[in-house]
Amino acid sequence: MRSSNALSALLYSAFVLALTLPACTTKGTIKATTDPTTDILSSTSGRAWFTEDGLVKDEFKVEAFTTLNFDNLKQDMAQGQGEYLTSLGSLLGVPENRRATFFQLAREKYPQLVPTDRTTPAELVAALRGELTAAPRLTENQARN
Repeated sequence: MRSSNALSALLYSAFVLALTLPACTTKGTIKATTDPTTDILSSTSGRAWFTEDGLVKDEFKVEAFTTLNFDNLKQDMAQGQGEYLTSLGSLLGVPENRRATFFQLAREKYPQLVPTDRTTPAELVAALRGELTAAPRLTENQARN
C-alpha cells in the first residue's frame, strides 16, 4: 500500500514538473501555462463547458481546444498547415476533402483572425466562425449537398 502511495506521489510530482518547466524556460513564469486553464475554470461560462462527469460538452469543444492550444494553433494557422489546425478543422466540422481549402483560408485570413497579440481564443473562434459562415462550402453539411 505504501509503495502505491509513493508511486502516485512521484507520478503527480513528475506531471506538475512537466507542466511548469516549459513555462519557466519560455516565459519565465508558470503563469503562461496556467492562465488559459484558470480563465476556463474560473469563469461562469467556463463551468458550463463541462458535463457532470467532467467532460467537455460538444458545443464547447472548439473553444476549449482553442484556449488550451492557442499558441500552437496560431502558428499552424499562420503557416496554413499543422496538426493543431487539422484538429481544429475536424472540431469545426470541415470534412477531410475540404481541409486544404480550410488551411488556405486560415493562412490568408490570419491577419483578420488574429489582428493583435492581444487577440483572445474566444475572439479567434468568433472570427473563424464568421469566416466559415461566409464560406459555406467548407462546412460539413454543405460539402455533402
